[in-house]
Amino acid sequence: MIKIGEAAPQFKGEAYVSGEFKNISLTDYKGKWVVLFFYPLDFTFVCPTELRAFAQQEKDFKDAGAVVVGCSIDSKFSHKAWFEGDLKEVKYPVLSDITKSISRAYDVLNEEKGIANRGVFIIDPEGMVKYACVTDLSVGRSTDEVLRALKASQSGDLCPANWKPGDAPLKV
Repeated sequence: MIKIGEAAPQFKGEAYVSGEFKNISLTDYKGKWVVLFFYPLDFTFVCPTELRAFAQQEKDFKDAGAVVVGCSIDSKFSHKAWFEGDLKEVKYPVLSDITKSISRAYDVLNEEKGIANRGVFIIDPEGMVKYACVTDLSVGRSTDEVLRALKASQSGDLCPANWKPGDAPLKV
């Protein structure tokens, strides 16, 4: 089970990135914040809304010093076909987890269905998990909330409910 404040499981695999296949790993991002999100399957219904939402806010994540990495159990070839056809705006890496080892390591694999639940993990520059959220297959996530959680994690402050960048942190 993923534990907040502990080292994120290492991942390594082939990703589809802007028209190319590239081998990537968590160690490639050492020293950077990483937003790693899992989605169930290519060519489905809720998934493209999330992939587009992360693409639309990718600059905001970059401006916050983070890289976005997607992951599903589909092959790199499935990613290529889907992104080149329907999701041209996706420029961030999307890992192929065809062996399901990354989904298992992050404890998001729905073994019964053989696909990943929706999960998002914020990993700090030292490789520690700062935030984790896993939802049912039918519930898309809010990229605004992921960005807010990233910035709260980066602040090092005590951030109350509904905190937004610029709001005062809690005083102890």
